[in-house]
Amino acid sequence: MELRDLHCIVIGAGIGGLAAGALLARRGVQVVVLEAQRYPGGCAATFAFGGYRFDAGATVGCGFHSGGPLDRLGRELGIAWPVRREPLAWQYRHGDLRLDLFSSRDSILARFPRSKFFWDEQARLARALWHLSADGLPWPVSGGRDLFGIAGKGLVSLPDSLRLLPFARQTAWEWLRRHELHDEPDFVRFIDAQLLISAQTTSRHANALSAAIALDLPVAGTWSVEGGIGTVARRLADSIERDGGAVLYGKRVTRLDTINREALGVETADGDALAADAIVANLTPDSFDLLEDFHPAGEPEAPTTCGWSAFMLYLGVDASLFEHAGADHLQIVASGGELGECRSLFVSASPASDAGRAPEGQRAVTVSTHTSPERWFEARRQGREAYEALKREYTDRALGLLREQLPESDGAIRSVTAATPCSWERWTGRRHGLVGGYPQTSLFGVRGPETKYKNLFLAGDSIFPGQSLPGVVTGARRTVELLSQRASKLRW
Repeated sequence: MELRDLHCIVIGAGIGGLAAGALLARRGVQVVVLEAQRYPGGCAATFAFGGYRFDAGATVGCGFHSGGPLDRLGRELGIAWPVRREPLAWQYRHGDLRLDLFSSRDSILARFPRSKFFWDEQARLARALWHLSADGLPWPVSGGRDLFGIAGKGLVSLPDSLRLLPFARQTAWEWLRRHELHDEPDFVRFIDAQLLISAQTTSRHANALSAAIALDLPVAGTWSVEGGIGTVARRLADSIERDGGAVLYGKRVTRLDTINREALGVETADGDALAADAIVANLTPDSFDLLEDFHPAGEPEAPTTCGWSAFMLYLGVDASLFEHAGADHLQIVASGGELGECRSLFVSASPASDAGRAPEGQRAVTVSTHTSPERWFEARRQGREAYEALKREYTDRALGLLREQLPESDGAIRSVTAATPCSWERWTGRRHGLVGGYPQTSLFGVRGPETKYKNLFLAGDSIFPGQSLPGVVTGARRTVELLSQRASKLRW
């Protein structure tokens, strides 16, 4: 079957699904995207509430650097991204320690001079990884063609690709220990905080190569997106429609129709049934359990999947607060305890230049912390009183840590809205509200886009290489490649 004859349904208008859909539509595939919400973006959406426009989850634009995944995607689709490079990626605060993360490592090296050789090595590894993944990375391998592709990329990238091999089975902790940095607690705390937000785990468990690319994000650069991070999704949706596809909102998929190893189509909550030659699902793998009935009767069972969700605060604040802070993005880390669960916060304010995001003289602020979903669903089973009490507890703890670093926040906050893992499940259709993808502990055994159905593929942060705009766009290219290979071999 030629690609131009292919009818493809994309479930979910997150960045991964939209990127895959846009690439397929550009190749002539007849694409229909079904999105449960009234706007695109999923975890990287921008939504209106109370006179503000908040970034839902993702708040930092990455991958727009020259040759980066978003830059390359935009050139291929004819999209001029409305982005502006941030001079400061974000500021790290831990007690009295402040580190400004610029494209250089100057601030870090001034505080941790012994880390120079570690950062030199990290830069070499990251360059090799960016180069290898420039036009998609055939990993995990799916047959001889992928093995040939990996070998070809490795040969072209010699000798840099050889430098990667010793790190493939190392943890970031072992890498730090080799540089004798594992016994410098403030440095390890800093590294752990960076890895948690970008690799979903800390140095004891993170794969060293995953850590190398994660630690490179401030150097590669961060960008503010005009109108909020959700503008990326809207531009991708526009691209699909320009190339003859459709993006339909308010269309919650409730059932996947299959026979043997083939997906035939989907059914939606409003009674529609749509047939497809191929389906791309921008869902976590265990969210398929919900497709028989996306919201089962009764209370949901306790979460069993390993992964993180998020507790969020959406704040309306006086603009003066971030003039005092000196940065639009702050990473605030408590002095002790495991990271997450309000002991580490990522705080992002809408740019002062983006007047449409907040009332005059104010900013729209997103505050996030990692949280395990189990206790939230247990509290909800206990009843509304227990659930609301837990929400108040987390709100107070998050605002308390914010207040430690920004004492002026007490009088500057005008509105507070909280979102929990239960909110994320309802909002995104992700079972248990899991966000951010899988902990990147190994390069082996990672999940690719293929499923047990020959014409059903995954996209998004649940497949390799995981979360972030660059990650899901790179993963979407892999999805499109495998779907195209399958279409060329089979008549559906």
